[in-house]
Amino acid sequence: MSATVTPLPQRGGAHQIGFERAELMRILDLYGRMVAAGHWKDYAIHLGRDAAVFAAFRRAAERPEFRVEKRPALRNRQGMWSLVAESGAVLKRGHELGPVLAPVERRLLKLVED
Repeated sequence: MSATVTPLPQRGGAHQIGFERAELMRILDLYGRMVAAGHWKDYAIHLGRDAAVFAAFRRAAERPEFRVEKRPALRNRQGMWSLVAESGAVLKRGHELGPVLAPVERRLLKLVED
């Protein structure tokens, strides 16, 4: 048997922003720990022209509690990573993913201690 790989068509040659494997593993590790703590139940990933977004939900039918956004266009300004709250407020921005995830990590420690 011969397998043929057919590329998916690109809309107007648009470039799509995505997460690198290490970035996604770091985010999914945090997500898994929050699920184990009983706080998050679902997630969604949106890959677009301007940004890649990972959204974490407490329940499936609501707004995401947190969004982790990667916007490479902001790389040379305030940093391409941002942590956005449910209200839409930007909680943290930065050039590195780890420090941007720190507020959620601290929240996880509080959940586990309680």
